[in-house]
Amino acid sequence: MAAAIQRVTATALGPYQTAVVRIGFSFTWLVFLLWEFPQRHELYGPEGPWSWDMARQLIGTNHSFTVLMWSDSGLLFEAVYAIAVLSSVLLLLGWRTRAMSAVFMVGVLSLQNRSIFMGDGGDNVIHLMAIYLVFTRCGQVWSLDAGRARKAAAEGGTGRAGAAAGPVLWALLGAVLLVGSLLEWVGGEWWLILILWILWLSQGAWWLVDRRAPGGELRTLLDVLANLLHNAALAVIMAEVCLIYATAGWYKIQGSRWQDGSALYYPLKLDYFTPWPALSDILAGSGLMVMVVTYATVVVQVAFPFTLFNRKVKNALLAVMMLEHAGIAVLLGLPFFSLAMIAADAVFLPTALLVWLGGRAALGRDRLPRRGGRGRVPGQRGAPDEQVARTLVG
Repeated sequence: MAAAIQRVTATALGPYQTAVVRIGFSFTWLVFLLWEFPQRHELYGPEGPWSWDMARQLIGTNHSFTVLMWSDSGLLFEAVYAIAVLSSVLLLLGWRTRAMSAVFMVGVLSLQNRSIFMGDGGDNVIHLMAIYLVFTRCGQVWSLDAGRARKAAAEGGTGRAGAAAGPVLWALLGAVLLVGSLLEWVGGEWWLILILWILWLSQGAWWLVDRRAPGGELRTLLDVLANLLHNAALAVIMAEVCLIYATAGWYKIQGSRWQDGSALYYPLKLDYFTPWPALSDILAGSGLMVMVVTYATVVVQVAFPFTLFNRKVKNALLAVMMLEHAGIAVLLGLPFFSLAMIAADAVFLPTALLVWLGGRAALGRDRLPRRGGRGRVPGQRGAPDEQVARTLVG
């Protein structure tokens, strides 16, 4: 018990898994925003069928949060959309991940809550994961933040490389938050603003302690609290994925079409879900294949939460589910839903596999020609991820 408590408090568990979740969801949301850029006004803006007044009435009853309710100005909408795109890029790269995760969350909530009837299951998953990511230390690996920390450590510094950007960003976000607080307080929807203020103040306290007493007890206490919050959020993400599959599987069991094995046939015959009609017709034309895929979908979704106690079975079902979502993206034309679910599934990927993939990516990057010189010299020591990968997988 003491060892478990020590591990939970002293370590942010699953650094590679949370990094994959961060990269996966920021990439999915970024691609969606860029893909829907020509239709952005109809989806979330002033030209949409769900008008600003209608959204205001609904938000007055469900108490959701969106910056787009501050004003019906088209300029505000364009600014929020641009910030959502920019925060997705920066979170994907892992630049100032603590701040960017909060800005990313605000962008997701602002756009999705503006027109809630435009979303699907994938949007709901992004909505939830954007909130959970704020409480994780998702920039420990595979991020610009991690690279900056490694560079400072290698140079014998204090980890303050690029320190000017942090206070400037903190002050800028504080000013924006102050304006937003006044607008939200007038509107009455201030619950998320309060959470953002707590995050903003905690980041300021973290910076101050790290500057004044980097090796003191207070700094250690902040690390313990951050680790506890991270591990709790990671557990919630894993539980959320299990809940999604468990509820989806058990609801399917109650449907007559899933019971007789014909459920897959009907979406394959809908024009809206057939981007490749010839391919859909081939699959729908085989009764045996339709029945097998229908039953397999139910079995995998119901069984997955129970397979977490067996690593080999869990990894096998995880691969099946990811392939299933890839098939949904191609056959039913739901790429963003599939990307969101694959990103959520990635939280269960084995660490050895992720480290190995990171090592392969690092090797490929080091072999690329660089400006002013060649790639990594043969025999030169590789990146830390590469060394760990060689240890784990040989």
